[in-house]
Amino acid sequence: MSSRLEAEHLFKVFGRRPDQAVERLREKKTDREELRADGVTAAVIDASFTVEPGEIFVVMGLSGSGKSTLLRMLNGLLEPTAGHVRFDGQDLTALSDRELRQVRSRKISMVFQHFALFPHRSVRDNAAYGLEVQGVPRAERERRADEALALCGLAGWEKSWPDELSGGMQQRVGLARALATDADLLLMDESFSALDPLIRRDMQDQLIELQKKLKKTIVFITHDLNEAMRLGDRIAVMRDGRIVQIGTAQDILIRPANDYVASFTQDVDRSRVLTAAAVMDREVRGDEADCNCETASPDTTFTDLCAISARVPHPVAVVDTEDALVGVVPRQRLVGFLGDEESEQGVCDTPRDKGEKVMARA
Repeated sequence: MSSRLEAEHLFKVFGRRPDQAVERLREKKTDREELRADGVTAAVIDASFTVEPGEIFVVMGLSGSGKSTLLRMLNGLLEPTAGHVRFDGQDLTALSDRELRQVRSRKISMVFQHFALFPHRSVRDNAAYGLEVQGVPRAERERRADEALALCGLAGWEKSWPDELSGGMQQRVGLARALATDADLLLMDESFSALDPLIRRDMQDQLIELQKKLKKTIVFITHDLNEAMRLGDRIAVMRDGRIVQIGTAQDILIRPANDYVASFTQDVDRSRVLTAAAVMDREVRGDEADCNCETASPDTTFTDLCAISARVPHPVAVVDTEDALVGVVPRQRLVGFLGDEESEQGVCDTPRDKGEKVMARA
């Protein structure tokens, strides 16, 4: 079973007297821009979060937000200026370089944006590279590499060379290499960003399907909110080195922490993100579901919810696995969640208020 990852008050400061800069940031005696004027870069500022076993935790932000620096502190490629990283009961920030290399070779694998395949090695040998570093005998590492390649849809390509593969297939080899080591934690740094849109979506589908089988602990870095919302069990939004919000896709879409987060969500296709649990009214009367009409579950997608609403003459009843009524969804609430019409009509004052005020209606 995968293990929990914990980041505790992580800072990464580049430049002169980094420890002093951390103290100034902690005491709020300075900010990032003032430090930059002094030739100091605060790449990550006081980042704390926990990634549960089997969770896909997505870190998203624009270029320069600190997300890739944060990722590299999680496996010790960058040493934190302050703070701790704990995984599988170990404080990684307290390990020697040799101990860190052992952890990276056996417990933590990384999938890069630009494939990082060896052109002179076959697909099989590329997938087996991490096992070769571990000293695994050839027969076993080839077997495990072939199993990982099959999981990634590359059975039959084992003897091919990287330049014979498309970009998406090359990225699958990179993913297979990470899976072959059977590491508990996968770190994925903009892993699909270099791919064409259709191939990128295929890779997202591939990762979702693999995760259903393998249940790895995954930290996935992206600058694309749609990708974050599609993949992430939870999402951390970064800005200027700080994490400004952590939550599910629905949390961030409905209850953005500030205007910066809300600005990301304006163009998101809500029908692909929201479920009945996010939009239902939990204060219900029994007479709102007193017929044998079609019902929804809390996990029913927004699109399916709209279809059900069109077929029943009253608010859609939402029931749990034991058929107990847990909420209802009035039709006007579905309309309110579809887009920005409510704010244009004066129902909401700001993007941040929008979700809460729409939910308060009806």
